[in-house]
Amino acid sequence: MHRIRTLFAAALLLLPGLLSGQEVRLEVGQTRSGTLASGDTASFNFQAGDDFLLYGEVNQISVDVVVTLENADGQRVGPSWDGPARGAEAFSTSIAEAGLYTLKVAPFEEETGDFEVTILLLEAEADDPERLADQLMFAYDRPGSPGGAIQVWRDGRTVFSKAYGLADLAHGIDFQTTTATNIGSTSKQFTAFAVLLEQERGNLTLDDDIRDYFPEIPDFGETITIRNLLNHTSGLREFLNLWALSGADTRTLTRDDVLRAATRQPALQNSPGAEFNYNNTAFSLAAQIVEKTSEQDFDDYMRENVFGPLGMNDTYVRMTPQTIIPGRSDGYTPGSEGWTAPGDLGGAVGAGGIYASVEDLQRWGQNLLSPTVGTPEMVEAMMTEFQLTDGEGSGYGLGLFIDEQRGLKRAHHGGADVSHRSMIVHYPEIGAGLTAQSNASNFNSGGTAFQLGGAFFDDAMEPEEDDAVAADDGDFDPETWDRAEFAVVEGTYSLDQAPQIQARLWNSGDSLFVQLTNQPAAEIRPTSPTSFELLIVDARIVFEVEDDAEEASGFTLFQNGQEVHATRVAEEEVEAEEDWEPTAEELAAFEGRYYSDEIETFYTVELQWPEDEGEEAGEESAPRLVMRQLRMGEVSMTPTERDAFRTARGFSLEFERDRHGDVIALYADAGRSRDVRFERVR
Repeated sequence: MHRIRTLFAAALLLLPGLLSGQEVRLEVGQTRSGTLASGDTASFNFQAGDDFLLYGEVNQISVDVVVTLENADGQRVGPSWDGPARGAEAFSTSIAEAGLYTLKVAPFEEETGDFEVTILLLEAEADDPERLADQLMFAYDRPGSPGGAIQVWRDGRTVFSKAYGLADLAHGIDFQTTTATNIGSTSKQFTAFAVLLEQERGNLTLDDDIRDYFPEIPDFGETITIRNLLNHTSGLREFLNLWALSGADTRTLTRDDVLRAATRQPALQNSPGAEFNYNNTAFSLAAQIVEKTSEQDFDDYMRENVFGPLGMNDTYVRMTPQTIIPGRSDGYTPGSEGWTAPGDLGGAVGAGGIYASVEDLQRWGQNLLSPTVGTPEMVEAMMTEFQLTDGEGSGYGLGLFIDEQRGLKRAHHGGADVSHRSMIVHYPEIGAGLTAQSNASNFNSGGTAFQLGGAFFDDAMEPEEDDAVAADDGDFDPETWDRAEFAVVEGTYSLDQAPQIQARLWNSGDSLFVQLTNQPAAEIRPTSPTSFELLIVDARIVFEVEDDAEEASGFTLFQNGQEVHATRVAEEEVEAEEDWEPTAEELAAFEGRYYSDEIETFYTVELQWPEDEGEEAGEESAPRLVMRQLRMGEVSMTPTERDAFRTARGFSLEFERDRHGDVIALYADAGRSRDVRFERVR
């Protein structure tokens, strides 16, 4: 998770040979050095044109820095950059409007020390798709950095194929278009295809009850079908989120842990088919069903029935993180001292676990467009959106997300293992597709692939008009905008594809905020009366407001090339929320030891009194609750509403009381795995 950090206001500029408080001009390729003390902000300005791309690095020699970018009006542009504590802090963003921009470098918290800053790329976004690919991959073609590859195809021929950077930092091995790379959840379409092959051969049907294959899974009173597994509507818990609640290292999990999660689940999270809840457990079970019906291990099955026949000779199922994959790329994540190689997730087979080259993914994509392995009916099933029981579309078929890009049908799936990132996009109506992958955890695979898709296949798409930008009024001035108009969009909205996740928007008086379920609040800024941009990430929200309507009916979130729709929740359906500032006595009521039989884990909740500059804590000190667990250690808890807390580990806790008002249990919610009960044992 990204750390939430406090940015210090601009104060002193401490650069050798320069006056304090002076803004310094920074040209492309020029390196400026400086020293920061606590509270300082170093400012560097540069000129950019319309639709420019920016990439640069701050070398954190002896100070951990936070980097932000502002336009001439002092408004934030793009996110803040705050990654590793030492070494290169990369910053990159798109600049829409020409003008003077200021790059600000401030120390994290109380740190002091030396740094260097360099802008390495500042140029207009290329009209030529191949040059655009080079620009978007610039950050992954740096000396000593992880790399990646892009592959584009249409009408049975390769349109573009290029690799960048390094596949192995330890040995300096270049990335190739034949390098096998962990594609993470992009693997799910292969698992769905394998299940459909088994159905084609008469070994199973999508409507089979999964308990026919796993009788150890409890009878929940409702039938979970194989189809429910493949479209993320099973109601099962997501095993990675679930076992994270136990403090387990997800790299050590096994396929047995996946099945164990399903067999220990006390009740379904939703009725099968009623709710889309992205779920790795489901696809792991689907792969195990293929093994049962074919009597082959999943890697052998895929090699003999899919990879081999399609000539995918650089593609493998990695059955465990210890399995040797010939010529593979290693995955890298920025750490406090530079790049680290943390390894792969455990128990990923079926949900992930496939290593493939971009050249092989073209062979796969072309087979989906014109099958030589499998049938057109199988592909049609994969690319048909599933309708939930309430009639709403799920946005997902079988192993593929289904939507449109500028009027052109798009079937796609991204993947993210611990460090690797991947995206494959199919455009079935024009016989085209592309894939983008990298062995760096900070690679935006979805945004890169979708942007390149729009560039390479522009002729087949509707004229480019970003809905988020189109909603903006060129004459709109946020400084003179009447904040009373925010009442039209203020309220609570439910994400269509994940109704359990809600977005709440409110006006605090000084600032405007949006907050997703179990996430910290994010400040937003208006770009028109009905569109807003988030300040901490590169994302926009555009509201739907009918003429003369008193409130918006919904909104679309535009982020990383994806569009997520949300619908307003009627006021009477919104759970009452309150600003809760519990007293020390109220917090003390939650102290105790809690046990979850489902994941065999203890949580200890304690009241902690801070020490005030060495003096003993007194009644006026502000206490807080902390949770302790064997593997997690101490975890801070922040009140959100009465009896509910958000933890520093990203999951939330809600306490249960009996009819006497005594606290008797807590429920942990980790997003895709929710309502995990911990009973109070003392």
